[in-house]
Amino acid sequence: MTGKSLDLKDVIVPDQLGVSIARTFQQWYMLKQKQIVDWAETRRYVFATDTSATTNSKNPWKNKTTIPKLCQIRDNLRANYMATLFPKRKNVIWEADDNDSDQKNKKAAIVNYMTWVMEQPSFKSELAKCVDDYIDYGNGFGTVEWRDGRQELKDRSQVGYVGPAIRRLSPLDMVMNPTAPDFERAPKMVRTLVSLGEVKEILERLSTDESRPMYQELWKYLRHVRQSVNQFSGTLNVHEDYFNVDGFDSFRQYLGSDYCELITFYGDLYDQETDSYLRNHVITVVDRHKVIQKEPNPSFFGYPPIFHVGWRTRQDNLWAMGPLANLVGMQYRLDHVENLKADVFDLITFPPLKIKGYVEDFEWGPFARIYVGEEGDVTPIPPAFQVLEANTEIENYQKQMEEMAGAPKEAMGFRTPGEKTAYEVQRLENAASRIFQAKVAQFEEKFVEPLLNAMLELARRNITSLQSIRVWDDEFKLNDFQTLTPDDITGQGRIRPIAARHFAERAERVQNLNNFFGSALGQDQAVKIHFSTIKVAKMMEDLLDIEDYELVTPYVRMAEQADAQRLAQAQEEKILTEAMTSSGLKPDDFDQDNPSLNPQAAPGAAGAAGPPGAMPAAPNPVHPPPTASAVAGPPVPGMDVGAASLRRGTPQGQTAGT
Repeated sequence: MTGKSLDLKDVIVPDQLGVSIARTFQQWYMLKQKQIVDWAETRRYVFATDTSATTNSKNPWKNKTTIPKLCQIRDNLRANYMATLFPKRKNVIWEADDNDSDQKNKKAAIVNYMTWVMEQPSFKSELAKCVDDYIDYGNGFGTVEWRDGRQELKDRSQVGYVGPAIRRLSPLDMVMNPTAPDFERAPKMVRTLVSLGEVKEILERLSTDESRPMYQELWKYLRHVRQSVNQFSGTLNVHEDYFNVDGFDSFRQYLGSDYCELITFYGDLYDQETDSYLRNHVITVVDRHKVIQKEPNPSFFGYPPIFHVGWRTRQDNLWAMGPLANLVGMQYRLDHVENLKADVFDLITFPPLKIKGYVEDFEWGPFARIYVGEEGDVTPIPPAFQVLEANTEIENYQKQMEEMAGAPKEAMGFRTPGEKTAYEVQRLENAASRIFQAKVAQFEEKFVEPLLNAMLELARRNITSLQSIRVWDDEFKLNDFQTLTPDDITGQGRIRPIAARHFAERAERVQNLNNFFGSALGQDQAVKIHFSTIKVAKMMEDLLDIEDYELVTPYVRMAEQADAQRLAQAQEEKILTEAMTSSGLKPDDFDQDNPSLNPQAAPGAAGAAGPPGAMPAAPNPVHPPPTASAVAGPPVPGMDVGAASLRRGTPQGQTAGT
């Protein structure tokens, strides 16, 4: 194709609805340009290795060192946010809205299913990206999608994860009406850059028996536009600014690449072409002018499954501010003072020289000889030493930055000066971390909770057969497998994450209870008599989150002590019975070595001569063996007699005199 110029309008056949969406996207995208510039500056400081890539490069200092304080605050916030969001295995509960949904089996099935979904590696890694956006940009966006990781082979089907998953949406690719009253009702658009092969796969997935010819013609049209522009060697005239695709120098370069831009609109829109109001629709536009999808939102919730959370919210603007945004200036000051101090140190070590009169050339160094004329002189110019006090200023700046970002030093393991009791340390940490606790609870309530409920709703719509999940058995400490049906995870209610919102307050409540019951007031019997021991035990079971172990039962210790006493008595009776059982001795048996039991050897025995004048003694009868109680003495209460016999060195079942 030859010629000097080609008008884009002669090549494309735009849809009026697609053009309208593209124009609105470009307008809203321009509204956040100031925000994009600020985000770029913040990220340059976070990932900087020296000041040459930041705004500090304009300073005249020889040293280019950067103190990565902004990066350290970011890493500190990220580590603490992730640790608070995932403190244990089960982080969610099911709150039912009716009796049928509040049944024990249904609650267990829903909680086990969502726990299994959250244990997938992709869940935590994708949520970590959203946490990074929450810190870096002050805005986190996410949605849910159905994922089928199975691979069909010739002889077998490979096992893979099948279920809902979250997908992070970049704040750079999101546009919305920033003046809307809230994000849920605001119309929003998502920009996605995919390959041509992915576009063909999307069209095949959207195709039905009735719409397949239409999508085939659409695919041919997209290829024809690219071939027409690429074969033309002249200038491509683009008159509309909405064809300025971000990431490409021109629309011609975009068409010459192997990528396609998709703009997906979510919300309510008036279609002028059909004179209809599209309520809660999902519309996808390719190449800024062609509609490839237009259908109602299939979600049961009645709003798009796209969720947003802001760190520092604004009243009249949906774009929030991040924790690092207003610390960039302090980071600039830190690097400025640090490099200024380093230059002064260099001047102290190698000060400038003031040369007066005639001085021969010399090399400045130790023991250097300098030859000067009659009026010549060489004098070092000492710099001002007050600048060396900048270390204190730098330290104060770093403390202020941590406190303003909601990441106090207590969270990093450094203790503030002064001796404190355990209660004072707990109270100070809770007070100092209040901003941190509020921000992580905000992320959990505004972002994680809607995402989890959207994942459960997506599973209800897509699970059509039995679903096998892995369940951890806390009692036996092993993995079990449970088979669920779609009805098992269907109910009226919501999933609530309980990690961040209850972790800190529960710890503080347990600390307060320990201090109260350990105080003089808590030990007063007149006060303790009004406290229910059963309710206190139930409260501690809930605060310590040990309900799964079933440790608390009214008066269970009394029953266990009674069982222990019964067992001890049974063992004692068994030992006594064994001791009284004859071991082969007969009534006429006697011990030859024991004179008290030997009638022949005892004094006064029959046939033995007694003292003069004494009466002859009567025959001594054979005495029965002594009983076990007479030998061992009375049993010790609560003591294992067999164990006591072993400790005395006597074999069990044998008396001491046997």
